Amino acid sequence: MYSASAQIGDWLGVAPPMTEAAVLGIVEQRLEPPVIQRLLDMGLSRDEVHSAIIPARTLQHRRSRRERLTVEESDRVIRALRVVSAAEGVYESRERALQWLRRPNPRLNDRSPISLLKTDTGARIVEELLGQIDEGYFI
Repeated sequence: MYSASAQIGDWLGVAPPMTEAAVLGIVEQRLEPPVIQRLLDMGLSRDEVHSAIIPARTLQHRRSRRERLTVEESDRVIRALRVVSAAEGVYESRERALQWLRRPNPRLNDRSPISLLKTDTGARIVEELLGQIDEGYFI
């Protein structure tokens, strides 16, 4: 199976981060705005990206000034990549993973998993739920 770190490396166009320290290094270097296009190319919608990672006006501002994303925005990109990667691992295709991420889930008070990616805590809840599904708990 393709590892999450390899996927993240491919999606970001960098060497796969093999440790959390390497991921932290990527975040602290601050990602370039074109990474947002990669998220869109992966199948996330503009609304999802603007809601979970960076508002449209802020992204436009970063692009016009040729600024990198902030550390917080870069961290949100990594968070989204990790969750999409985990969902792909469970559902064995990006299409099915995105369908699951977008569907309201009773275990999440009928919120969609993707709507929880705004916070680290929400992403952890989604990752925990994916782990339970992967281990055989049916949701």
